[in-house]
Amino acid sequence: MAAQAIPDSFPYVRQDFTGVLGQMWELIKAPLIVPLLRLAVYVCLAMALMLFCERVYMGIVIILVKLFWKKPNKRYKWEPLEEDLEGGSSNFPVVLVQIPMYNEKEVYKISIGAACGLSWPADRLVIQVLDDSTDPVIKEMVEVECQRWASKGINIVYQIRETRGGYKAGALKEGLKRSYVKHCDYVAIFDADFRPEPDYLKRAIPFLVHNPDIALVQARWRFVNADECLLTRMQEMSLDYHFTVEQEVGSATHAFFGFNGTAGVWRIAAINEAGGWKDRTTVEDMDLAVRASLRGWKFLYLGDLQVKSELPSTFKAFRFQQHRWSCGPANLFRKMVMEIVRNKKVRFWKKVYVIYSFFFVRKIIAHMVTFFFYCLVLPITIWVPEVHVPVWGAIYIPSIITILNSVGTPRSVHLLFYWILFENVMSLHRTKATFIGLLETGRANEWVVTEKLGDALKNKDKEKGSAKSIFRRPKFKIGDRIHLLELGFAAFLFTSGVYDFFYGKNHYYVYLFLQTITFTITGFGYIGTIVPS
Repeated sequence: MAAQAIPDSFPYVRQDFTGVLGQMWELIKAPLIVPLLRLAVYVCLAMALMLFCERVYMGIVIILVKLFWKKPNKRYKWEPLEEDLEGGSSNFPVVLVQIPMYNEKEVYKISIGAACGLSWPADRLVIQVLDDSTDPVIKEMVEVECQRWASKGINIVYQIRETRGGYKAGALKEGLKRSYVKHCDYVAIFDADFRPEPDYLKRAIPFLVHNPDIALVQARWRFVNADECLLTRMQEMSLDYHFTVEQEVGSATHAFFGFNGTAGVWRIAAINEAGGWKDRTTVEDMDLAVRASLRGWKFLYLGDLQVKSELPSTFKAFRFQQHRWSCGPANLFRKMVMEIVRNKKVRFWKKVYVIYSFFFVRKIIAHMVTFFFYCLVLPITIWVPEVHVPVWGAIYIPSIITILNSVGTPRSVHLLFYWILFENVMSLHRTKATFIGLLETGRANEWVVTEKLGDALKNKDKEKGSAKSIFRRPKFKIGDRIHLLELGFAAFLFTSGVYDFFYGKNHYYVYLFLQTITFTITGFGYIGTIVPS
């Protein structure tokens, strides 16, 4: 019946359905598919060049910084704070320590204990535990822990809110409203899994005391569970590059970088001048940093001041974190780009750096080019051999970018190839989140607190008294473990690889089959269970 409905003038009217589709493909390929795919290749090559230039620029700068730049205590005035024989601890400014929490059963003792162990005069230190927990049992446990430290003479305050409005930003903002905060000059912020060393404040605060134009001193993160599984090793590689290169370059060249939300000390006057904490995006830390920078404040990153923390060890927790970290900056860029352009307090080149380098290339282009070019456009060109991708764009540029990314974690250089495949998979999730942030739709303001395990896993391993197994057996929940989008791309890449193996010319099938395996592993949610060698 379908064949009779098609006019006899069609040359393929008598052919089977597959033949009809094949001829239709040939009809639209030359006038439509080929030009569109060529345009996509040119756009992706342009984005790849932008990312390449950004990485090379930062690589050159970090070499110059390491070889010729003065150390922070030489670039800025720094003198240790000492107790006065007559005035006692009056030489020390009053410091507020804020610890925001939300159902942190596994780590609340760690963070509270670390904050209470800071070597700072007790009468010049106030610790706020900002507990937004919804579990009454956990709230009681946290309050009891605060009371235990208070009985030892520590000035610690347990603070709760009626609602969780504004999430972390709302809690920090509410904490600064307390009457006793007006006597505080600086505020140190530590998420619930962060463990500052006792000398943290003594090393960071003098920069703020002796340099009135500095608003923020940021410490580097170190990870207590980096060797737990392959997922944590991959995260360590990405974050080490961020701290070793991106933060260092921003601090040395423009005295600006994105506040990491924790392990930093702020000048409270700078927070107030910038307009305080805002909850308009899920990256309240970056929002505050940009606003403070636009008012002329300087930031200082201290790479040798390190704070231990924990990486997400489950793929579910990591996906939620990456959604927030990708969606939030894109959403903030949408809200602030014109404010940055119109600002008259910062020089032109700093505006260029913030808009182009900090936001556009690192927060938007980096995700999109990885996904569109290497997971979508490149495989499609296998089916359309008329479109050529130059070798420098398909192989040389990504190889150089990868090598430059590896400088942060030399101990994991043997995992570099798998890190590439894993980052390509995650670029799908990050690109989706970036578009959600740019368009401000759907989950743009979703905030899911990253799950933390603290010492629970370590204690569990000790109790078993056995060596690590290759695969752990987490509780199986099909909704948490099966990711259809990743599995769909695995099928697409596998099909493209098979076609390239039999009919292709560029031998991309080797990469496509390896990428298929990685998409499949993440599609079934097993990346967080593999323990690296």
